[in-house]
Amino acid sequence: MPNSTPEQIRDILESVRTIALVGASEKANRPSHEVMEYLQQQGYRVIPVNPRLAGQQVLGETVYPDLASLPEPVDMAELFLAPERTDAVIDQVIEHNIPVLWMQVGVINEPGAERARAAGLSVVMDRCPKREIPGLGLRTPAHR
Repeated sequence: MPNSTPEQIRDILESVRTIALVGASEKANRPSHEVMEYLQQQGYRVIPVNPRLAGQQVLGETVYPDLASLPEPVDMAELFLAPERTDAVIDQVIEHNIPVLWMQVGVINEPGAERARAAGLSVVMDRCPKREIPGLGLRTPAHR
């Protein structure tokens, strides 16, 4: 199945408000940290998920160990994980009815993406919202 079209990505990024960022890092030089900070600047609420950092703070948000522990529903789960570590998380995204599964650049799991699509989720794979937002000239929550 082909990846999402620019129109689909636009619709997703303009409708999403709260994002669970799975694989969040406390290290400022890590891509997941940079993307989380960028998304916050764009007006999204980003909740970091990382079992190693659970209970700590990253960019002013409490880190949760997994999607089941989140204190509120989220609109999107963004995965910063090695592809071979995504299956269990994709299953959690489906189980918790998170409407959008977004796999970061380099994170490709076709069977997992197909499972998510079959469950009715929107799927974006091998893309970065930090690149897509300016490239599509989007009106993010902070710019509405």
